[in-house]
Amino acid sequence: MQTYGTTARIFHWITVLMVAGMIPAGMIMIQDGLSRSTQDLLFIFHKNTGVILLAVVLARLAWRAFNPAPPLPHTLPDWQHAMSVWVHRGLYLMLIFMAVTGYVRVTTGGFPIELLDWLGVPRLPRNEAVAQLAQSAHYLGKFVLIALILMHVAGALYHAVRRDGVFSRMWPPLARR
Repeated sequence: MQTYGTTARIFHWITVLMVAGMIPAGMIMIQDGLSRSTQDLLFIFHKNTGVILLAVVLARLAWRAFNPAPPLPHTLPDWQHAMSVWVHRGLYLMLIFMAVTGYVRVTTGGFPIELLDWLGVPRLPRNEAVAQLAQSAHYLGKFVLIALILMHVAGALYHAVRRDGVFSRMWPPLARR
């Protein structure tokens, strides 16, 4: 069975680690009762990691355009193949959606994204109505993203238990020689 190469695996596991840090940070940073300094650190982490994650996802998609995924086993039922395709597409779409809505929310709300400011990327004009719309979209998108992640993890665990070769296409994180 063909597996993913080292570059694809590194893109995948970097994405996993970043998202695994961003989701809890994003959920905790908006809670009442946090010290302002803790909240500020979480916001800075979440915003700037989001910028890096978007770059990783776009680079990953560019890599994927020239290095297609290895085929799934022919023994996989059609519905599982279709589900895999749609969950992966949904994950890419939602990671981009979350980065864009986060950027729009923060910049139209008049807040900095330190990494982008440092790089000289211009902010969108301040507009509270747009900021509120983007904030709502980002908030609701979180649930779609988490649902897709849970589906992806459930599928991966299912194939790990079945030992049908699907899980080992991406595990371990560095391809064996």
